[in-house]
Amino acid sequence: MKILIINSGSSSIKFQLIEMPSETLICSGLVERIGYDDAIINYKTKGDSLNQTHNIKTHREGLNKIVELLLDAEKGVIANTNEINIVGHRVVHGGNSFSNTTLITSEVKEKIQEYAALAPLHNPGNLEGIFVSEEIFPMAKQVAIFDTAFHQTIPEKVKKYAIPNELYENHGIQVYGFHGTSHQYVSNKAIAYLGLETSKIITIHLGNGCSMTAVKDGKSIDTSLGFTPSNGLVMGSRSGDIDHAIIFHLVNNLKYTLNEVKTLLTNKSGMLGLTGHMDLRDIVEEAENGNAECQLALAISTYRIKKYIGAYIAAMNGVDAIVFTAGIGENSPTIRKLSCEDLEVFGIDLDDAKNKSGSRDLREINTAKSKVKLLVIPTNEELEIAKQAYELVN
Repeated sequence: MKILIINSGSSSIKFQLIEMPSETLICSGLVERIGYDDAIINYKTKGDSLNQTHNIKTHREGLNKIVELLLDAEKGVIANTNEINIVGHRVVHGGNSFSNTTLITSEVKEKIQEYAALAPLHNPGNLEGIFVSEEIFPMAKQVAIFDTAFHQTIPEKVKKYAIPNELYENHGIQVYGFHGTSHQYVSNKAIAYLGLETSKIITIHLGNGCSMTAVKDGKSIDTSLGFTPSNGLVMGSRSGDIDHAIIFHLVNNLKYTLNEVKTLLTNKSGMLGLTGHMDLRDIVEEAENGNAECQLALAISTYRIKKYIGAYIAAMNGVDAIVFTAGIGENSPTIRKLSCEDLEVFGIDLDDAKNKSGSRDLREINTAKSKVKLLVIPTNEELEIAKQAYELVN
């Protein structure tokens, strides 16, 4: 059974075609920098690979490029679209409507659209992927896997905000958490690697969107993203944690409209607001060349990570391992180094040489004397999605 996994991020689309139940990877790829003139497409099969630059403005354009590659006469891996049995979609926000993997119906699509207001950078792209896939793969079953599902185990004392109870009970205003598929995958990998029966793991998912999760005995007990994927860590274009009174100041005193505030905090803040760049690779390069704004932005973002590390160590009364994952977490030794500096009080000691290793495998980057394991674990949300989609359909 061939399962195509579509993982739409806020500015990227990862995809994999997987044969199940053997979990054989047929091809994989990434469209990144969507919305830019120099969007990049990476595509890889067992015998071939390519890297192209295109002007890709929307997720729809990116998905159409992916399908062109799958069907390409020379580099393609399928002869026609009917070979795809299932299309599994990562969907960011499922609210209280979805806690499990589900077949996509018109009602499911309506709910995904409803929650788009809470995940404006993600749910619209997720939904667009579903619409395009239904057109291109009409014979395939469409399945949604929700980012919020892994965080259903967060206890009530953590997921409730200190606001009137009726907003929680009647309107579902609470901590939902996101990147759940990634946090679940890498925390399970870490637990298996460490061979622990009981465990305290902090997972750090760093991409254009960023989040951290405290995982105790394999279950999420706290996470940095809340009601929407907007708070917590400093992200590509999202501010992360701010004093909510800033919103009232912007509206009442600086005369911003609410839509302008929403755009400011969602699309114009974070690393973009601090530096003028959203791609971390550009920011690190500028910082290394002496750009003071980029240097400060790196310090701000990694300081926020360190604060959450301390908070989650307190929440779990200790930590066995800290896991870095996702595009930035896996590939930026700079961010990992800055995030682990001056944490010796917790028994955290990073090995510079190991940290700079370009290995793509699960690896330790801590010194021998470190009491806490520092792990880099490549996430594979797509495989996790494929497993869940296959189990549902079968």
